[in-house]
Amino acid sequence: MTDPTAVAPGRPAHVPIEPSNAYILVVEDNIQNFVLIARLMAFLGVKQCQWKASGWQVLEFADSMPRVDLILMDIHLPYEDGFEALTRLRAEPRFADTLIVAVTADANEGTFSRAKKAGFDGFIGKPIDPDRFPEQVRAVLKGEAVWSMR
Repeated sequence: MTDPTAVAPGRPAHVPIEPSNAYILVVEDNIQNFVLIARLMAFLGVKQCQWKASGWQVLEFADSMPRVDLILMDIHLPYEDGFEALTRLRAEPRFADTLIVAVTADANEGTFSRAKKAGFDGFIGKPIDPDRFPEQVRAVLKGEAVWSMR
């Protein structure tokens, strides 16, 4: 569900970003999922979309980008899961306010609740709905909270 007035709990208000100006990092270990996300980001007009296949070294990779406006983070990743990567990113001042949204096939009440408590800025369950996903990302870039298990 998208709430246009909501800001993720405990997070500062966000300055809206146009998709064409957004720098997005996708942390996803499944190449088919990344290809789908990348195509949907291109459809949305995103020009800067980078990919990392694991949570391990995501901080160092993100540091090599000029800026990161949004991280779309899978939860179940090799070496380090999305929750561990989120904790490390939030500990760095540069990424403390970066939008980080969980995008996971583990879309159940337990993971949903844990993601909110951990400090994710949103939650999108897989399988990704190609008809809804671009608008969900657009909403997040506007600063709207998107918490959807499907």
